[in-house]
Amino acid sequence: MNKISTRAQIIQHADQLFYQQGFENTSFADIAGMVKISRGNFYHHFKSKDEILKAVIELRLANTQNMLDKWQTSTDNPTKRIECFIKILITNWSKIKYYGCPVGTLTSELAKLNHSLQANANELFSLFRNWLAAQFELMGQVKKADAFAMHILARSQGVATLGNSFRDENFVKQEVEQMCDWLNSLKKQQG
Repeated sequence: MNKISTRAQIIQHADQLFYQQGFENTSFADIAGMVKISRGNFYHHFKSKDEILKAVIELRLANTQNMLDKWQTSTDNPTKRIECFIKILITNWSKIKYYGCPVGTLTSELAKLNHSLQANANELFSLFRNWLAAQFELMGQVKKADAFAMHILARSQGVATLGNSFRDENFVKQEVEQMCDWLNSLKKQQG
């Protein structure tokens, strides 16, 4: 088995800490402590926190693309693919309950900071938006594909935020069921 490089470990641990503590509240020392390296060794790999943030965003983009590719190949049914996206709220509930949505929390924090990498983080939402719109097009919803993609994104972000705020798993399950029902009603309208 390949040993993970120190650089990759830094990125993975920074990703976890940025999600759990926030970008601004995570220090070099926090990350170095998790990786168990000296600050000098740390600076050999990354000169600034912004360099780490950029690497974390790139990791998240790659992981998101891999997840979308997996959903894409899991079924020929675009409705089922969109359901995979919706049901991620339940799949990731144990993390969302404590930390919110990893995409939403990062983009929101970077917006508040007016951070130069905010646009890079927004690419995560764009990746989901474009993929969802393509699925809606395959369902025959060509004219409304982007609007429906944004609707699902907005609703899922709202559910993640309120689920995190109230720590109410039943609420999340109910909302996921309602989104799936709405999605299936679109499919029936087409058929």
